[in-house]
Amino acid sequence: MPDRTTRERILDAALDLFGARGVDAVSLDEIARHVGVRKQTVLYWFDSKEVLVDAVLEKVAAELVVVIDAAVRAAPDDPLDRVDAVVRAVFRPAVRRPALLGLVREVSRLNQSQADRLAAHISPLVERAVHYLAAEMETGRLRTGDPRLIAALSYATVTGIATEPEALRTVGWVADQAGLRALRDELRAFLRAALTPS
Repeated sequence: MPDRTTRERILDAALDLFGARGVDAVSLDEIARHVGVRKQTVLYWFDSKEVLVDAVLEKVAAELVVVIDAAVRAAPDDPLDRVDAVVRAVFRPAVRRPALLGLVREVSRLNQSQADRLAAHISPLVERAVHYLAAEMETGRLRTGDPRLIAALSYATVTGIATEPEALRTVGWVADQAGLRALRDELRAFLRAALTPS
């Protein structure tokens, strides 16, 4: 069990450091120092920095799936309430751990093979969301639209918060917990208005 704890500590440290400073700016030596182990211990668990980056992204994607699934199960049957619950669930980890937003920024800098592996983890979640939106639109419980575009716009909003903080600052946004909550609430209100049947 201690080895699993060491592996998890390495993943957590890497997530925080990659999110705060960027993948390229953080060395395996620095991660090892942060955890309090030798670089060889990091390499025991992760053969290379690329393997460690993949593991961090896989961990975040898996945690996101769990958080979203729990939010959907706990939400009322109303589709607007479920969409709202998912938005709140996606923002919750970022409010508690701002490095996650930095990690989202790093996703745009991944090489193609890493991006493809991340997409493989996220795609089933996106497909479920698109299918759900389409089914609810067909029943008339959500305004008819293109469910793929709505999912993409929502994703772009969340990733834009991470990748374009300077643009948000020009409109007075502050990158702190209160700022994240304000953005979350605006996105929730926007989606509710956009998806309410006329």
